[in-house]
Amino acid sequence: MKALLSSKPVLWFLFLFNLVVAAAAPFVVDGAQGVATAVGMGVVSLGAGSALLKGRKEGQHAV
Repeated sequence: MKALLSSKPVLWFLFLFNLVVAAAAPFVVDGAQGVATAVGMGVVSLGAGSALLKGRKEGQHAV
């Protein structure tokens, strides 16, 4: 299961989808719930983005 979640297409989806939701959440959901949603989705997006960068750096070292 871990190999599926760490594949590039899944990481790109997680990064972009969560980034869009994090940007839109404060405008769609009012108050603290919107801010909490934005922070949570932002953290997931940053995690996926860092995994993409980590895989990219490891790929460059392997060449």
